[in-house]
Amino acid sequence: MNANDQGRFVTILTGVADYYERTLPASVISLYWAGLRAYDLAAVEKAMWEHTQSPDESGRWMPKIADIKQKLEGRTQDQASIAWAKVDSGVRKVGTYRDVVFDDGMIHRVLADMGGWIALGRKTEVEWPFIAKEFENRYRGYRLRSEAPDFPPVLIGISNAQNEHQGFQKQEPVLIGDAEKAKQVMLLGTTKPLIAMQLLSAAANSQEQMRRIA
Repeated sequence: MNANDQGRFVTILTGVADYYERTLPASVISLYWAGLRAYDLAAVEKAMWEHTQSPDESGRWMPKIADIKQKLEGRTQDQASIAWAKVDSGVRKVGTYRDVVFDDGMIHRVLADMGGWIALGRKTEVEWPFIAKEFENRYRGYRLRSEAPDFPPVLIGISNAQNEHQGFQKQEPVLIGDAEKAKQVMLLGTTKPLIAMQLLSAAANSQEQMRRIA
């Protein structure tokens, strides 16, 4: 959340407090804001609503910061586990010789950050649990920050990497997961560099040109 979200956050929090017949002093509201501002506002609101609907003992009491964090991080862990299950299945059933397109663009971004689809296929069974943990941590990080980073439209496999280098016709990719969603990932992906890089001199020239235009 950012400073613009604070008003809405306070409204949500005081509304939940009213539901539990609690009055929160400003100092306590500030504690909630400091403890939860790293998360997305919509996600925090949903987590608070879920707490009020909880059928167990915890749902009878005003949620603490730790209760909301537990719900938020538990949800992203579930998402990360589901995403990794798709990756693991893709490597084992399709392999990294073929191009693949998952039905979740975040999977593409995380694997790109980790070195790409081909690099994943070079990992050993001994390394695999550590790779799984790294993937899930990176995936959760993006989800917790509610980021929507750029991602490649297709994860390139060994065969097409070689075909492109030698000028041969490329094979079509394998769609993993929901085929229609995977097609959307292809359409929304980008072939530009995922991390922008520029020489210092070029950046300085660009700033100078912008000053002249202004």
